[in-house]
Amino acid sequence: MLIAPEIVYFNVPDAGSTRRIACAQWGKPGEKPTLLCAHGLTRTGRDFDFVASALASNFHILAPDMRGRGQSAWLDDAAGYNNSAYVGDVLFILQSLGISNVYWLGTSMGGIMGMMAANAAPGLIQAMIINDIGCHIPADGLKRIGDLSRMPTLFDSRDEAEACFRLRSASFGISDDDHWQHLYAHAIARSGDGWQFTYDPQIFAGFATANTTEGLSLWPLWGAVQAMPVLLLRGAE
Repeated sequence: MLIAPEIVYFNVPDAGSTRRIACAQWGKPGEKPTLLCAHGLTRTGRDFDFVASALASNFHILAPDMRGRGQSAWLDDAAGYNNSAYVGDVLFILQSLGISNVYWLGTSMGGIMGMMAANAAPGLIQAMIINDIGCHIPADGLKRIGDLSRMPTLFDSRDEAEACFRLRSASFGISDDDHWQHLYAHAIARSGDGWQFTYDPQIFAGFATANTTEGLSLWPLWGAVQAMPVLLLRGAE
């Protein structure tokens, strides 16, 4: 059974202004160990509703919508969509809540964020689960991101949006229609007379210069990560 989270909003400082970051929260800080859940490139924190519901009796859980996704604000300058900025937003949230150490669950981009956070804030992360990412992003993985960036995000009808989302997410291995409906509810929103995916298409700007021939190495981040317990999941499905 799903446990509905509390949605908390943070006004995160950014170059003299602030931006709104939404964060799903199960439980209260300080009551239990904190599990920080970081989602993938085009996803939202609500991807973790099912795992959070299963773990809420043992953890205080935070699942932010990274900037430009879900209920968090979109940016005027696409240069602000980068992993360092996302990590900075998460560190601000944790500091605001008085949280000094967490367990980290990161999928794809969220796994990269975890590795970066381990380097940026030594001692913050007690243990880490990294899903669907490793220390090398191969060229074909970068190509898939490029292909994704060229797919439509605006649709004339909700049915069309749902069909596109389901096609893009077929490899998730989801068979329960209630699960699909839950994902639709947080991945698709009304936009004027049509429907759109709940992410800013400009989030792909940082991949424009990625080397799609040699791939991308993340090995320089691994030194700080290997000092803690780590579970690597190969997220094929």
